[in-house]
Amino acid sequence: MKIDKNIVKILKSGGVGILPTDTLYGLVGSALNKKAVERIYEIKKRGEAKPFIILIFKIKDLKLFGAEVGKKEKAILKRYWPGQVSVILDCPSLPKEMSYLQPLNNTLAFRCPKEKWLYNVLRGVGPLVAPSANPEGLASAENIEQARIYFNNSVDFYVDGGELKGQPSTIIKLNENGFEIRRQGAIEIKN
Repeated sequence: MKIDKNIVKILKSGGVGILPTDTLYGLVGSALNKKAVERIYEIKKRGEAKPFIILIFKIKDLKLFGAEVGKKEKAILKRYWPGQVSVILDCPSLPKEMSYLQPLNNTLAFRCPKEKWLYNVLRGVGPLVAPSANPEGLASAENIEQARIYFNNSVDFYVDGGELKGQPSTIIKLNENGFEIRRQGAIEIKN
């Protein structure tokens, strides 16, 4: 899939839109732009106590969020990334000006996707918040038509990736013993 360069410009300038991700359609915006993130909370009608998964381009991007990643953590990340596994990491050094990301107990969830076109968007824009494309409590949009019904003109763009009937990402939380599974999803993991 090829992404129009205007999408990167829109996202870099604080816009939000619908993109197919490596799992489901996502309602995306720059994770480094407070107004974009707040707008996504409003569009999704999601409580601010629930942080969004952040898509990153490379492991080094985690430093932007004050994430603590030692050798053991990097080994786990390299085992599952790029891929459909989101990882909850401790972010005790998250800059105060990024508190709009609503870290839960000083943690945030990250994923490094595998799809090359999405990887290129991330390289051009930087980290993206990417919750599923649905208002809170409704089923995830499986196609662009459903996303348009949900969001109409409240977003700046739509990118059609065909029918996406996948599962959300698997979520794991790193801890001193390795990790614990928080949600089984697209990739089945055994502890």
